[in-house]
Amino acid sequence: MARESRRRVARLPKNPQPQEWLAKDLSLGYYASYKPFVMVDGEGVRCSLYVSGCKFACPGCYNAVAQNFHYGQPYTDAVQEQILADLDHSYVQGLTLLGGEPFLNTQVCLKLCRAIRERFGHTKDIWSWTGYTWDELQKESADKLELLSYLDILVDGRFLEAQKDLTLQFRGSSNQRIIDVPASLKENKVVIWSRLVK
Repeated sequence: MARESRRRVARLPKNPQPQEWLAKDLSLGYYASYKPFVMVDGEGVRCSLYVSGCKFACPGCYNAVAQNFHYGQPYTDAVQEQILADLDHSYVQGLTLLGGEPFLNTQVCLKLCRAIRERFGHTKDIWSWTGYTWDELQKESADKLELLSYLDILVDGRFLEAQKDLTLQFRGSSNQRIIDVPASLKENKVVIWSRLVK
């Protein structure tokens, strides 16, 4: 009987305290993969950078190999220049940051986001996925808040197996939200993406 009840207990991701996990202590500046011209990581044609390393360890993570901070290869200026060149195509809507956990790899993500805003202004949008919730990020370190300030869209929250729903737009479980970042920062509350269908 004890074994039966143990089997039914849902495994859950880890839950950090505010500022418990810091990129400066964890990130090795690696990326897991770079995928140009994709149409699944947000709206439109996008360039997607998957950074290495995540501490949330969500059971059922679709990219568990990228949880390792040692996975992949070092992010270099050459990689960044390739991403910027790919973004320069008129049919590319923007950049997507995934992982791993972008907010635990701010050295990489901030460098790229700053370069995008400098070169393209707001003609290219920036999306990011994170295991953090919006409210958690508000209590986080300065580098995480700076990264948030560059984003147009944030898909927030841990992946929860018990709430998995493959029919959802751009997210894997129903607890996750697609957030309009500029509107949310302006109104000081979560504003959901206006083009949300489901």
